[in-house]
Amino acid sequence: MASVIPLSLLLLHVFLCFSVGVHSKTLKLANECRHTVWPALVSGSGTPPLLTAALALQPNKSITISLPAFWSGWLWGGTFCTYNAIGRLACATGDCCSGSPECASASAQPPVTMAEFTLSGDGNLDFYVVSASRGYNLGILVVPHDGSGGDCMASGCVKVVESFCQSEQSGGCNSTCFGYSDPKYCCSEANTPPDTCKPSPYSQYFRSKCPWAYRYANDDGNSTRKFDCASSDYFITFCPRRSPATG
Repeated sequence: MASVIPLSLLLLHVFLCFSVGVHSKTLKLANECRHTVWPALVSGSGTPPLLTAALALQPNKSITISLPAFWSGWLWGGTFCTYNAIGRLACATGDCCSGSPECASASAQPPVTMAEFTLSGDGNLDFYVVSASRGYNLGILVVPHDGSGGDCMASGCVKVVESFCQSEQSGGCNSTCFGYSDPKYCCSEANTPPDTCKPSPYSQYFRSKCPWAYRYANDDGNSTRKFDCASSDYFITFCPRRSPATG
C-alpha cells in the first residue's frame, strides 16, 4: 500500500518549489525627524497593493515592511497630519487627499520628496531613486542592504538650506514646475527636448545640494544614472542625519 504524505509536508513542498530563485525583500522605514511622519507606500500599475496598516511613525522609531519579489511603487512621508472632526486626515505636506494615511495613488500634493522603486526589473535588478522633481518636504535617504549585484549606491536628498526652501512645518519647497505650472519648466507639450526644457534655478540649487537625487524632468548627470541593486533589502530614512556621500 502506498504511504500517505501528510498535508503539512505537501504544502511545504509546494511552497519551496515556488520559492526557489525568489528573494523576498523588505523596506525598513526609520524616522529621524523631530516630528511624526506618516509614510505613504503606493503600488504601481500591475503590481500588488501592499497590505500595510495605517501608521504614524514617531520620532526615532522604525518599522519593517515585507515586499513581494516583483513590485514597483512610490514612497513618501506626510508631515504635520491631523484628523478633523469627522475623522478625515489632512497633512501640511505630502497629503494625498484620501482622508486617511492609506493613499490610493501616487497623487501626493506637491511639494513632496518621493522615492521611486521597481523591484526585479531588467536583468533582475532593482531600480530606485529619490526625486525632488515634485518639490521637497523632508529629507529621504534610500540605502540598499546586503545586495548581491549592481551598483547598490545610496540615493537621497537629505537637507536643504531653509533660506531657499521654507521649513518643513511651513510647507516645504515647490519645484519650478509645480510652483508655476509652466510647460517650459515641466518639460511638457512642445518643451520636452533637453535644449528647450533646461534647468531652472530650483533644479540647479538642488543639483548642488542633492546630487544623489532626481531633480527635474530632463535631469542629467549623476542623478539620472539608474541606481540599481540585486536581491537587496532597503533602509529608508526620513530626515536622515547623514548624506549618501558620508556613508
